Amino acid sequence: MSITREDAWGIVCEHVQSDSLRKHMLSVEAAMRWYAPKYNGDPDQWGMAGLLHDFDWEIHPTLEQHPQAGSAILRERGVDEDMIQTILSHAPHTGITRDNDIRKALFACDEITGLITAAVLVRPSKSIMDLKVKSVKKKWKTKAFAAGVNREDVEIGAAEMGIELWTHVGNVIEAMQAVAPDLGLDGSLAAEAQA
Repeated sequence: MSITREDAWGIVCEHVQSDSLRKHMLSVEAAMRWYAPKYNGDPDQWGMAGLLHDFDWEIHPTLEQHPQAGSAILRERGVDEDMIQTILSHAPHTGITRDNDIRKALFACDEITGLITAAVLVRPSKSIMDLKVKSVKKKWKTKAFAAGVNREDVEIGAAEMGIELWTHVGNVIEAMQAVAPDLGLDGSLAAEAQA
């Protein structure tokens, strides 16, 4: 691996001002780190892909640009080409095939973290610690809920990884629970609202 996690976080902070987008990338990083050992992957490498995958969304907010235009920035910063290709593969329109486990996982973990986060934020507790798969399942059926989440991509991603959809959701919830304070999903938002 060519850069450190600290370097990667620096790239994110330089290019991403939105707190929610930063938290999305931290969520995907956590899910990727969770899955890495299950597929004999390197948690640092898999986490790096999750952390960096949307770093250029604010500066390249169209499918014509994201994530393709960001790849030049990553090359300048010393990110290795294999990692760049993995990041490119999370966007189907790039044409980069998801032909290995890390690429399949990145695609599978991307959209689902948004649905899980939305499901947490409508809970009175605002905590992922008490979120159950059945709650996400119920929200899944309401197409207007977290409408920006491409449910078809979520289904395709789980299938490509060879894992049942709701098992995948449970795995990603568990991964995100491990970093709940970093994501603001530890109940602190509910506590602030009551203060």
